[in-house]
Amino acid sequence: MTTRVWDYLAEYEAERLDILDAVETVFNSGQLVLGGSVRGFEAEFAAYHGVGHCVGVDNGTNAIKLGLQALGIGPGDEVITVSNTAAPTVVAIDSTGAVPVFVDVRADDFLMDTSQVEAAITRRTRCLLPVHLYGQCVDMAALTELAARHGLAILEDCAQAHGARQGGTPAGTTGDVAAFSFYPTKVLGAYGDGGATITSDESVARRLRRLRYYGMEERYYTLETPAHNSRLDEVQAEILRRKLGRLDAYIAGRRAVAQRYADGLADTGLELPRTVPGNDHVYYVYVVRHPRRDDIIGRLKAYDIHLNISYPWPVHTMTGFAHLGYATGSLPVTEALAAEIFSLPMYPSLSQDLQDKVIHAVREVLATL
Repeated sequence: MTTRVWDYLAEYEAERLDILDAVETVFNSGQLVLGGSVRGFEAEFAAYHGVGHCVGVDNGTNAIKLGLQALGIGPGDEVITVSNTAAPTVVAIDSTGAVPVFVDVRADDFLMDTSQVEAAITRRTRCLLPVHLYGQCVDMAALTELAARHGLAILEDCAQAHGARQGGTPAGTTGDVAAFSFYPTKVLGAYGDGGATITSDESVARRLRRLRYYGMEERYYTLETPAHNSRLDEVQAEILRRKLGRLDAYIAGRRAVAQRYADGLADTGLELPRTVPGNDHVYYVYVVRHPRRDDIIGRLKAYDIHLNISYPWPVHTMTGFAHLGYATGSLPVTEALAAEIFSLPMYPSLSQDLQDKVIHAVREVLATL
């Protein structure tokens, strides 16, 4: 049986009747765009995080983009973030006309090195954009202090951190705005694209609602541009409402898989994920590190195990971002990680048999290196 990093079929089989009922609920509602399912999900997702507002959008990239625009970030402004992230984080910044500015990550947990942020701040810096990578939070206390001292906004990229906490505080509730993706692989995933922003600032939320709907508050009258159609779909919203009630169970399942890996691979020489003290990790992906990463991935294919690398190319090394002017070697930790990290299969419906298969195969491969 082929084993991949992510698969939804077992979960779908278990939840099939509820998912199909969600679709029927929408189709029978008489309203297919920005109806009761979107409003209901927004209210419930905001309540889950203890914030005042959630604005559903069409994907996580636009959740970041519209969040930045709602904060007034635009052409010429600088946004400090990391290069060890999925490209959409930086695509979203770039699409506002703002300039992404990178700091390196830490070698032990792969998260933003907040000690480097202050040196990157210039008179053009307007926003700090931490990426809560792989399922746990960046040091938000350090960023909050810097933002307050320099008069900067904070937008949290929570695409990989649904349900994560730091010191008991939910990811996405410390900054001014947080952006979430509901891409199917996520901890809380839809059956297609989807995203959301959350905030406790009513004026920011009001602007977000305009920006996702052609700049309108009333139909046919645009109040501001640039704005586009970035609405969350009613069907995906209703599916997310159902799945939100199971989010904590999904997280528990992921943590159980992570613990089984930790127990089974502890003595292998593979560098396993480190949870930062005070963080509650949700294990969106289970990222490990080894200097012979490519050999390991290649040999595991003989066991019909196909793994993933998150991420093989740091954003600053991509030709699409060559205009930013970052030379090879400018972010040494990020670049070293890109050559050595890879992800083991991780999703809550991953059976114990498949977990054992992965552990056994990885141990066998490592023993032959």
